[in-house]
Amino acid sequence: MFDIGFSELMVIAVVALIVIGPERLPKVARTVGLLFGRMQRYVNDVKADINREMAFDELRKLQANIQDTANSLEQSMKQEVGAVESDLNKIASDTQAAVAPEASPAETAEALAAAEAMPPADRAAITGEAKKA
Repeated sequence: MFDIGFSELMVIAVVALIVIGPERLPKVARTVGLLFGRMQRYVNDVKADINREMAFDELRKLQANIQDTANSLEQSMKQEVGAVESDLNKIASDTQAAVAPEASPAETAEALAAAEAMPPADRAAITGEAKKA
């Protein structure tokens, strides 16, 4: 911090001994040491607070970045799910139209239930499928 060598410290000590006197010099030196220690602790606390704030700011930026990434991923997933859902709905409507274009959904459901209740041999006979021996 200060560029003070040993020779400068000796000059300061001699001047302090002359000005303050030998009786009060130990008490003054102790007080100066305590004040210097408090000053160092205060400076270290300020440095630690600044470092904590910088780390907290970096974490806040990282959180915002992750949140943006998650939001964009969510949007892309919603778009993909919507596209797949619309494709499936189109396929289902095309299939339903090809199977029974004149039948209502209730009639289609009744016909499917009746077909499932039939034995396999009867079902094959109706649909024209022959059993292979």
